[in-house]
Amino acid sequence: MIRISLKLAALAATISIGAATAYAKQYVDYTPQKGLWEINAIEVDPNHVDEYLTGLRQSQLPTFEVMKSHGVIDDYRVVVRTGYVKGSPNVLIQVHYPSAAMLDPDKARDMIIDKESNARFSEEQNKAAVANYEKYRTFIDDAMWTDISFAK
Repeated sequence: MIRISLKLAALAATISIGAATAYAKQYVDYTPQKGLWEINAIEVDPNHVDEYLTGLRQSQLPTFEVMKSHGVIDDYRVVVRTGYVKGSPNVLIQVHYPSAAMLDPDKARDMIIDKESNARFSEEQNKAAVANYEKYRTFIDDAMWTDISFAK
């Protein structure tokens, strides 16, 4: 009798696990959204986060604005983690491309963007800023991400 109960319990567990396994279907259960996010995950020494953000405001954000004005990107943001775990990112730099095609090289466009960016923050200023950053930041990840919208 105990053997039969154990077998029935095992069978019930197997059936419930199998029933819980469902496969999502693209464009039915979820839909990938147009464009993609490039997300840089960076570990910044917690004593230098403010300094790093100030540097990004001067060096990186003007370049993002130039890229945005030329339609290469349509959004960007910097996110800071509350709390610190060594070896984990505590700053995320997120840039949204309206289409993966914006990653294709375009010599004329790219040279204009470089020229306009350097007018706002020179190459020399950029090299100096990066030299400072290297003292307290470590890149953890740089990846492309796609937004997903779930069916209701």
